[in-house]
Amino acid sequence: MTRYLLKAGVVVLGAVLGYAYYHYVGCRTGTCPITSNPWISTGYGAFFGLVLAWGSRKKQKEDQKSGE
Repeated sequence: MTRYLLKAGVVVLGAVLGYAYYHYVGCRTGTCPITSNPWISTGYGAFFGLVLAWGSRKKQKEDQKSGE
């Protein structure tokens, strides 16, 4: 259960960072396809958080095998 909460937390953190990137760095003219829209930049942040959380799964399996 804790593992899933941690992974969800990483996804939420990615979404927050994606929105923060839009807010503080984003394109004000509207010509930038990712950073001019808060929904898109938040989605990309959540996606990268998901990739990071999903990627750590392989590391956990390797750690469990080495502990046996």
